[in-house]
Amino acid sequence: MKYDTDALKGVKGLTLVSMLIALSAVGAMVKLFNTVALDSTPGYFAALYLGAWYGAIVISLGHLLTAFTSGFPLGIFIHIYIAIQMAIYACLFRYCYERFNSLVGILAATLLNGPLAALLLVPIFGWGFFLGWSLPLSFGSFVNIFLAALIYKGMDKVGGR
Repeated sequence: MKYDTDALKGVKGLTLVSMLIALSAVGAMVKLFNTVALDSTPGYFAALYLGAWYGAIVISLGHLLTAFTSGFPLGIFIHIYIAIQMAIYACLFRYCYERFNSLVGILAATLLNGPLAALLLVPIFGWGFFLGWSLPLSFGSFVNIFLAALIYKGMDKVGGR
C-alpha cells in the first residue's frame, strides 16, 4: 500500500500526523518496562503509511513524550539523542519493509532500536547499561514494531484509506 502524497497536504495531512502524535502520547503512558513504552507504535506505523519523514517526526516526538512523562531519567540531551536515533530507525524500518519484506523490516528495526541503541550509549553509561537495557529495549521495540506492521497490514486488507 502506497501513501497518497496529495492526502498529506493541508489540513488532512496535519490532522493525520497530529492524531498519530496524540496516539504516541497515549502510548507513552503505557509503560512496558521503566521508560520503555508503547509510544513508538504510531511512529513506526506512520513511517509505513505516510512516509519515512512523517514516521521520523512522530516517533521522535513520541519518545520525547515518554521521556517527559518519566521525568527525563537520562537527561534531556540524551533523550534528544535517542529521539534522533529513533527517527533514523523508523526510516530504516520503512526501507527494509519495502525493499525486502515485513519480517526483515521488523527484525532490522528491533535490532536497531534494541541492542544497537543500548550499545550506542555505552560510551556515556558503560557496559552495565548495555547489559541491563538490551533485553527490555529489544522486547519493547519488537512489540511496538510488530503492532505497527500488524495495523498497517490490517489496513491494507480492509482497503487502506
